[in-house]
Amino acid sequence: MRTAQVTRNTKETRISVSVNLDGTGQAKLHTGIGFFDHMLDQIARHGLMDLDIHCEGDLHIDGHHTVEDVGITLGMAVAQAVGDKAGLTRYGHSYVPLDEALSRVVIDLSGRPGLHMDVKFTSGSIGAFDTQLAFEFFQGFANLALATVHIDNLKGHNAHHQCETIFKAFGRALRMATTPDPRSAGVIPSTKGSL
Repeated sequence: MRTAQVTRNTKETRISVSVNLDGTGQAKLHTGIGFFDHMLDQIARHGLMDLDIHCEGDLHIDGHHTVEDVGITLGMAVAQAVGDKAGLTRYGHSYVPLDEALSRVVIDLSGRPGLHMDVKFTSGSIGAFDTQLAFEFFQGFANLALATVHIDNLKGHNAHHQCETIFKAFGRALRMATTPDPRSAGVIPSTKGSL
């Protein structure tokens, strides 16, 4: 089982994350931001990974630290769960529609963190979720998972739909990238010999 448990505590957030990359899409989520929990559930469900995420953050200020730090901690957990990446597919991609919205996410577990995100949300907030924080979540994840992540919302005019297609596509792309490749069992998927 490719699993990890990470605890990260700061003056702004107290977070525990458990991940099972070989799960069935089960999620136990408590961040204090309902829409964010809904998006994390999309990652678990469509990524077929089990997630247990609990965060106590300074929501009396706003959701920034909570969302960013959950991304950081989830990135740490995924990095631990994939280990040296031997035998992994390494790359993952997905297009996901939801009514009028369509998004594409491409992931490379490259060892080189980078986020390239082109999303023009049509609303500044979805419930209590500031749409600017989607970038902060994925930036935190990419930095600590040591992954290159490209996220593009290709079309959409409903911000909820835009955001949901992004998180669903991210879950599916991450699932593909972390799936073992039986043709390269035990082999690091790089000509460098390490990632």
